[in-house]
Amino acid sequence: MSQPTAVLTTTKKSRFRFWTMDAMQRDWFLTGLTFVALVLGYGLEKWGQAPLASNLAYGVAYLAGGIPALISGLKQLWYEHELDVDLLMVSAALGAAYIGHAAEGAMLLFLFSLSNTLQAYALDRNRRAIEALLDLRPPVATVHREGRWVEVPVESLQVGERVLVRPGERFPIDGVVLQGASEVDQSPITGESTPVYKEPGSQVFAGTVNGTGALEVQVTRRVEDTTLAKIVRMVEEAQESKARSQRRLEAFERRYAVFVLAMAGVLTVGLPLAFGYSYHDAFYKAMLWLVAASPCALVISTPASIIAALAHAARRGILIKGGVYLEDMATLRAIAFDKTGTLTEGKPRVRALKVLNGMDENEVWRWLAALEAHSEHALAKAIVQAAEARGITWPQAREVRALPGRGVEGQVEGHTLWIGNLRLFRERGVELPDELQAQMQAWEEEGNTVILAYDADHGQWIAMIAIADTLRPHAREVIQTLQGMGIKVIMLTGDNERVAASIARQAGLDAYIANLLPEDKVTAIERLREEYENVAMVGDGVNDAPALAKATVGIAMGAGGTDVALETADVVLMGDDLRHIPYAIRLAHKTRRTIQQNLAFAIATIVVLVTATFLADLPLPIATVGHEGSTVAVVLNGLRLLRARI
Repeated sequence: MSQPTAVLTTTKKSRFRFWTMDAMQRDWFLTGLTFVALVLGYGLEKWGQAPLASNLAYGVAYLAGGIPALISGLKQLWYEHELDVDLLMVSAALGAAYIGHAAEGAMLLFLFSLSNTLQAYALDRNRRAIEALLDLRPPVATVHREGRWVEVPVESLQVGERVLVRPGERFPIDGVVLQGASEVDQSPITGESTPVYKEPGSQVFAGTVNGTGALEVQVTRRVEDTTLAKIVRMVEEAQESKARSQRRLEAFERRYAVFVLAMAGVLTVGLPLAFGYSYHDAFYKAMLWLVAASPCALVISTPASIIAALAHAARRGILIKGGVYLEDMATLRAIAFDKTGTLTEGKPRVRALKVLNGMDENEVWRWLAALEAHSEHALAKAIVQAAEARGITWPQAREVRALPGRGVEGQVEGHTLWIGNLRLFRERGVELPDELQAQMQAWEEEGNTVILAYDADHGQWIAMIAIADTLRPHAREVIQTLQGMGIKVIMLTGDNERVAASIARQAGLDAYIANLLPEDKVTAIERLREEYENVAMVGDGVNDAPALAKATVGIAMGAGGTDVALETADVVLMGDDLRHIPYAIRLAHKTRRTIQQNLAFAIATIVVLVTATFLADLPLPIATVGHEGSTVAVVLNGLRLLRARI
């Protein structure tokens, strides 16, 4: 009894194993089976065995190599009402068998199956290159539960829990540092080449590597919502989206496939009538035509390159949301930069405070901080930080109202205060005295932004504050690089002419547009598009969202962990490094050149094979090798973008 049971179990496993293979394993298995059956059939035929034996072997080759393509082609025909290359190849193989060339048909199916398997393998490498990002996240985390530290699967972590990350370990989750200090390698997420110092309050990302200090981190996102997980999802979605050139090629393929099949029918009927071909020879020519003219390499030439380029960019911390934006980046003629936080570091500091009308300086700081503490603007934060540095405590402000592009107003200790730029006061009919205008001009010519404070109840000026930001370390170098590419670089800013001119001189910009309210940036982008056609907008992805949407390509800077930036921009630079912008543009240019190479090679192959079909005695196996070889060649050429030097 035991022996039959063992045999039965083994039989079940062997029968079931094929269906439990993944798609890639099944493709290789069927391709290998096709080859073995082809060789066996050819050998039996040459050894003079009974035709039935060789035909059975060829039948296996046809089933293994043809059924997957036939199913795929029929699905496309049934659901999409479209004829594709799969049906053309199966038709050619069946036609070859019909006129007694079963071996050539089997070879066609083997090479077609091998080509498709190699394509799938190449594209699977791209997919695995992105999924490998998830391997950066450790499977377990050390979390504090029930009064002790325990190791748990990272999927079980909850928002608010405390996680311990030891020196040299990878962060298992996104969070905020509670205790400890360390240098963290964030290159897998942001592309930053140097470690970033982390201390209590700093944000950390899953997949990054801790340095020499132990850190206690509070979880801020579940594992499926981490920045790393979002990156993987975004790149996968981008790879599924199609570039314009790819959509055009696919539309062409549908019409062209019908033409190729129709032309095969014309050749079968027309060659005997017009040129005296025998039916057998005419049909063989028609099958040659099906193989030689099929657009496999033409259709795969674009997606193979686009997908590899998107994966390459993602591993550098550059998220491009689809092939269409990659194509657009190769055609940019101008780039508009927001100033604060983009061209500059976004960390302005108070350079000077001028107290007016006999006010007490500490009192002024109290009032300024009370209002500005309610604002998220970088200049407001600079004022609050300066007050904190002086040990100032401030009262609670009431009825605070933000005035976008102008400033803020509210009540502090019974005083109605207006704090903002000159535009705010001009709109309200408040004149700035000559001596204050002179001071303001002097500060602005030094590159400072000047904020004015006014007591509306008493009609008197309280203070003037000079605030300055600094250019990012590589801003001038990046701008020169872009200009060397023939791209005009323009700055958009809400600052006035003098401050904008000062920054423009320091950065080496081609032009600037000053005094812009947030809504004015959209109009500015529209004007730039009228002049340059293809224009990118680079901003922080939050207050610049309308302008990012209006540009040909919207690029969000320093978006690590920023949901709004991830959603609004077409291209997301996870780090704060401006050098990623020319890098992405060079990648786009290289991708376009690769696609052009692939298209030229694919078209040339079709022309040569079709010409040889009619002017030379081209055998079907040679046509098949040329056709499938060109397909594999363009896929491999596109794959080079995965590790290309840019």
